[in-house]
Amino acid sequence: MAKQFDRVTVTARTPVAVLAFNQPEVMNAVSSRMIAGAMEALDFIEVCGFRALVLTGTGKAFCAGANLAEVEAGISAGDMLEKIYHPFLRRLRDFPVAVVTAVNGAAVGIGMSFALSGDLCLAARSAFFQQGFGKLGLVPDGGSTWLLPRLIGLARARELALLNEKLPAETALQWGLINGVADDEKLQDEALVLANRLAEGPAAGAMTRRLFWDSPGNSYERQLALEQAAQQQAGTTEDFREGLAAFHAKRPPRFTGK
Repeated sequence: MAKQFDRVTVTARTPVAVLAFNQPEVMNAVSSRMIAGAMEALDFIEVCGFRALVLTGTGKAFCAGANLAEVEAGISAGDMLEKIYHPFLRRLRDFPVAVVTAVNGAAVGIGMSFALSGDLCLAARSAFFQQGFGKLGLVPDGGSTWLLPRLIGLARARELALLNEKLPAETALQWGLINGVADDEKLQDEALVLANRLAEGPAAGAMTRRLFWDSPGNSYERQLALEQAAQQQAGTTEDFREGLAAFHAKRPPRFTGK
């Protein structure tokens, strides 16, 4: 099953949904219409009860950054962030199921931020990452000045942002920026394998996602408190009861996400 939204496609690979940016003629350069379509698609995926999400692109690019036609049409770069991109990034952060990003080609500017917003990031061997903002006289955005130092360290984050050079997928893996590299023709299949593994996880997976998102800004004591609260909630789920039963029966658990 495939469902079309504005410049976005959702394909069901039950229990996984695949959301693809779908404007390959402009290398999936992201526009306000595409983000509106993606937000609708995320609502659809959540309502339908999919257990995991793969985010990818159609054609030869994952997302080549912002569609500059909108900036040139009079929408300020700052307004685009506040009104268009930030709500989408927050929606991905708060999404109730695991997100795997399958970077099938260029991930540039805000597209690089989208690629790094998943729980796991898998890239095609031919893919590359690039900040690119400096070439336009802009500063890094999309949370990249928060994400990159935490993922690869301050020195390499500055290097990417200030020199604006392409980072090949293999080097991104060596740096610890992403989780894996796949041959181009196998990327989608391998991303689905990962997503299906995550889809088999318990309801506590969503709580785990939130704990990791929150941890960089918290003190050790604050994080201990958040873990305690999340564990209290996880201990009331059906999946916890199933996990205990499976442990005692010496069988794999069959989680339902409840």
